[in-house]
Amino acid sequence: MPFSPRIAILSLGVILASRTTAAFHVGHSNSRSSSSTTQLSSKNSDRAHIERNLEDMMNNDWRVFRAKLVSQEQAEQEANKNRKNKKKKDGSMDDEKLAKQDKLGDLFAQTISSIFKGSSSKDHVSSNGGSSRGDIFKGDSVGGALPLEDELLYHDPFVSAAELPILMKPTPKINKHRWAHEISHVEPGCVLIANEKLGGVFHQTVVLIIEHHEASGSTGIVINRPMQGNLLKIASEQVSKLDLSLKLAFTKAPVTYGGPVLSEEFSILHGFGEVEGSRKLCPGVFVGGSEELMNEVRIDRFQPENALFVKGHAAWVPGQLQREISKGVWYTAAASSDFILRYAGAPCTEEDNKEDLWSDILSCMGGKYEKIAEMHAGRGDMRMMP
Repeated sequence: MPFSPRIAILSLGVILASRTTAAFHVGHSNSRSSSSTTQLSSKNSDRAHIERNLEDMMNNDWRVFRAKLVSQEQAEQEANKNRKNKKKKDGSMDDEKLAKQDKLGDLFAQTISSIFKGSSSKDHVSSNGGSSRGDIFKGDSVGGALPLEDELLYHDPFVSAAELPILMKPTPKINKHRWAHEISHVEPGCVLIANEKLGGVFHQTVVLIIEHHEASGSTGIVINRPMQGNLLKIASEQVSKLDLSLKLAFTKAPVTYGGPVLSEEFSILHGFGEVEGSRKLCPGVFVGGSEELMNEVRIDRFQPENALFVKGHAAWVPGQLQREISKGVWYTAAASSDFILRYAGAPCTEEDNKEDLWSDILSCMGGKYEKIAEMHAGRGDMRMMP
């Protein structure tokens, strides 16, 4: 039977869908009677945390590699745009005139060379075609280095030293803490950024995609609507199915409004590791595993403030999300784990807009998105939610 990508994707969707309930929602905790089981669980959690730290230390994040490629492509496009603008501004000569100048330059160089031929033979390193001492100390071809002209986007005989940085081939520089870029598809771990025109409960929200399948639809959680008060306060004052042991263990944990579906249910977002009962959405970002994390809190190896409890979630029937995206309701993007875990204990710097994740991610994406952020930012993440 020939391989069918569609069948493979649908089969994967069925497998992942079967894990949704256990890994997504935080329900009642089940007590363990065996101490050996608890010890084994602790070892597994410890291993998961170590693996997560090693992944971070080794920069083993394929999304960062993709972000570098996107950044390089954008830089090259910007450099080409600057080159075209420079040609228009300076009224540059056409290719035929430049070719004539090159020929005249070569002829002049040959003439000068013939006059002084033989006068500097002692400067040559060898007579087998090697470079002269004068050439080698320019740094060309030393240790595999390329001549400067090979690093330019194009050759200009009249380029000045001040213009060299503009003409150098761009090299991508990604801030591991702050990066975000548009993607053309929906994938687990990506974010949906609300269009600036979208109103209602999703106005200026950032939705983290948990699952996305053609057959079963999509689920996601809003990650930038922090609620006033900690987990104990919110779960006690509002209708919830959260177990008391979790309330007490994660008393100080922050809570965010996750969406209008099953608002009495909670899910947990964190960066601790892929512990039992959790799912890895993307490098450094995990959902679920509340019971294992509760054990880590009890032995003081995990701080409750580094877990974000999400009240409710968003859901789409098959095909609905794609239709909304095609109509411009959402901007689809990949973002750094520190952006995603902004309210789950991720570090913040002076560059970050700590109170407005929506505009912060858009600004980081640059281009038209940065302009959107500048025009519509201001309300911030803290809102009165239902």
